Amino acid sequence: MAGSRRRQWRAAATCVLAGSLVALLGACGVATTKEDRRAAEELADKHFPGQIKAIGARTLFPGTGGSEVTFAVADDRDAVVRLRINADKGTCESRKCAGVLTEAVARGRADADAFRTLRDAFDACGYEVIALGPTGTPPYVVAELTNATVRRVLADIGGCVQRWVTASGADTPLAKAKASYVNVVSPAVAGKRDRGKSSWPTLLRLTRSDLLASLTEHTYHSASYDIVDGRVDTTGSARVVRPFKESQAFGKTVQDAVREELRATYPNVVMSSYQWVWRLEPGRIDRKTGYLLFCPEPGERGRCVNSDDAVLVTADERGNPVGRIRIMHDVREGTGTLRLPPY
Repeated sequence: MAGSRRRQWRAAATCVLAGSLVALLGACGVATTKEDRRAAEELADKHFPGQIKAIGARTLFPGTGGSEVTFAVADDRDAVVRLRINADKGTCESRKCAGVLTEAVARGRADADAFRTLRDAFDACGYEVIALGPTGTPPYVVAELTNATVRRVLADIGGCVQRWVTASGADTPLAKAKASYVNVVSPAVAGKRDRGKSSWPTLLRLTRSDLLASLTEHTYHSASYDIVDGRVDTTGSARVVRPFKESQAFGKTVQDAVREELRATYPNVVMSSYQWVWRLEPGRIDRKTGYLLFCPEPGERGRCVNSDDAVLVTADERGNPVGRIRIMHDVREGTGTLRLPPY
């Protein structure tokens, strides 16, 4: 194996010297990944015969070296096991592979159990979990938020979160957390998502980067729920999450408008590029409230840095302010942490 690996690295070096990045990431990397997968399969056959099956591998080169090999679990269709292995070094995450694989299998099974607790809680109150963040949370669910439905939907989802917290148990990190989050996507966006293959383990399908990209390339909402001693405030609150270009356009509109209004009091005002989280106003999806920072006078090079002044403003969907702005001073501890009041 070592001689084979040396030949593969010489081939990769040849690709680099030839300037062929495509070849390096493609043909030159395939043999290395195949070698890692073969070593991982041999390891699985030895320590977990008939229990796990390799279903994919991706190279980690040129980051940490080696590959990540993915396994399905024979008796658990939800579970996925991920093993980072470097066959050339004979290690997994710089440790002995047998122990790392044992831990990976146990973690895969535990993650699948936790997922089923989450899924069953949301299924019971009528919301299908269609995706999960890369670490298994937050869940993504489908709902149409309008001014007429937003209060009810947020409360319904809050009820799901309470079921989830209760079912998870009092000693779990979730029950001891201070808050939980759920991402809400529209039915139109969810209907066009990349669903993946039904034969893949559930936790592989629902955490894929291409699935998350197909959901988050559009505007969606993130609902948050406070948790105190295992009890969830099911009222919840939500913020809008926009794609980068839309977010930039919204920010420019609201900053330009606020700057013009501030000039009546501060003729030389300079706006900071910083923007706080834009939360939906209760019962509305077309009104967002957030903070902007400003400097009454320009600082070095005409910029606004470490501002100690802020504006709380409510804006419509395009960023046009609605109603009066609220000016606040002394919002920063020296040149460090902001201490903006909650809203």
